[in-house]
This record gives sequence, C-alpha cells and structure tokens, in this order.
Amino acid sequence: MKLSAYGPLSRFGLVIAAAVMVADQATKFLVLQLVGWQTGATVRMTPFLDIAVVLNRGVSYGLFPQDSDAGRWMLTAVKLFAALLFIIWLARAHSRLVAASLGLLVGGALGNAIDRTVYGAVVDFISLHVAGWNWYVFNLADTAVVAGVVGLLYDAAFGSATKSPPSAST
Repeated sequence: MKLSAYGPLSRFGLVIAAAVMVADQATKFLVLQLVGWQTGATVRMTPFLDIAVVLNRGVSYGLFPQDSDAGRWMLTAVKLFAALLFIIWLARAHSRLVAASLGLLVGGALGNAIDRTVYGAVVDFISLHVAGWNWYVFNLADTAVVAGVVGLLYDAAFGSATKSPPSAST
C-alpha cells in the first residue's frame, strides 16, 4: 500500500518511528562497544544512573523468559505484529499527539524486534537508582513505548476523542 493511501499524519508518525528505531539501535551499539559486550558489566555514569548490560530473553521485566529458538521467534513475531497493528492505527490518526504516540510505539516495538533477531534477546542497559531504590533495567525502545502509551492515554482522557462524537467519515 502506498504511503499516500494513509492519513495525513501517517508520515509524521512513521518519521518518529524511524527516528526511535535508529536512536535505539545506535545507543545499544554504543553501549555494547563501551562495555565490550560483557553481560552484567556496569559502568557508573552519575550518582543515579548506571549503564548495566542485561540480555532480556523474556517480555517486560524479564517475565516469561524464552531461552529456546521457538520462544525467541515467537516474541519477535509478536513485536512485529504489534508494530503492524500500530501502523494500521496510525493510518487513521486524528491528531499529532496520536500520530506521535503511535510512532513511538512502532519504533520501540521494531527496535526490540531487531534485538531479538540479531542478539537473540533484547539489550537493556539503563539502570536508574535513587536512595537505595532500583528501577528495572531498560532501553530507549522501552522508554518510547511507555511514552507512546502515556500519549494515547492522555489523548483518550483529554484529547479530541472525548470532545466530539465519531463522524461517519472515520
């Protein structure tokens, strides 16, 4: 399907998706070069931020780890399917916020799918900690996905979708 067949905000969302995917892969490459590909290596960056390489073979927070090739490719397929669904939704985006949010989701899903294809697991490396409290180790793609979800929730609560009923053209 040609890009012109999509809505007017599709290009905007796809540019964001591409930027997220490239930035995600570039940061992972730089981090892996910094620590010499050593899983578990930690580099202190600031009093609250470490670079700590973790290969996540599961889903969010390492839940349901998939050590087999079948599990790896199943999770890759899920990411690709989700990205496809978000692109279809993007074709109908009604605002720049929705298009940007969907672009973040597509870029994040594709960034992590690339990891599973290339490394067999998602490369996580951002470790935040404050006053003895540690957050889960994550990456730029994960951050984009969270930001995309927050944007869609904001739009659902306060955006144009709540101010007017759907029209027959949508």
